[in-house]
Amino acid sequence: MIELRNIHRVFHVGDQQVHALNDVTLSIQPGEYLSIMGPSGSGKSTLLHLIGLLDRPTSGRYLLDERDVTDLDDAETARVRRETIGFVFQFFHLVSRLSAADNVALPLVLAGIAPTERAQRVAAVMQAVGLADRAHHRPDQLSGGQRQRVAMARATIMAPAVILADEPTGNLDSASGKEVIALLEQLNTRGMTLIIVTHDADIGRRARRRLKMMDGRIVEDDSA
Repeated sequence: MIELRNIHRVFHVGDQQVHALNDVTLSIQPGEYLSIMGPSGSGKSTLLHLIGLLDRPTSGRYLLDERDVTDLDDAETARVRRETIGFVFQFFHLVSRLSAADNVALPLVLAGIAPTERAQRVAAVMQAVGLADRAHHRPDQLSGGQRQRVAMARATIMAPAVILADEPTGNLDSASGKEVIALLEQLNTRGMTLIIVTHDADIGRRARRRLKMMDGRIVEDDSA
């Protein structure tokens, strides 16, 4: 379970303070499908990055599976993030010089998984996202939709409990976007918690629970 308690995140821009998150309290149960919507600058991505342990709150507490992860050191934060959370970003963040398969394998390499097991797991997940025949292509040899599916395979290779998707269809055509959302929703049906940040109202409405943010606050919390 994800539990945020009275979270504030303040950035300093010159001599100004920017309150990206303002007293956010939120609980997310295992297996939920949640969308986060709101205008640019509302705090959506800041909230997602904080949930993903890519950022830390200025104040407040963050509990993940009943463990306080607010003040973990960098090494432990990286371990929890690697083992628990998968990320899908708008801009893919693939390593251009590596093949699709090698990009997918990176989390396994960092976790010290043996080469034979790595190869088996990468082959299985590439098959699951429909890219077994493109495993040895570099990102610049793939379409945008294929690159996003590689990113999804990398995000799920460690079987995380939580998938965080930040505008996952933002750089895709509508057909590719629908394929990516369908794959994400399949992961949710297998029990993974799915949290999507999106500007697309149609995508946002697909989630069973929908948050709307404004000025760093959650102003709506609706369930289907």
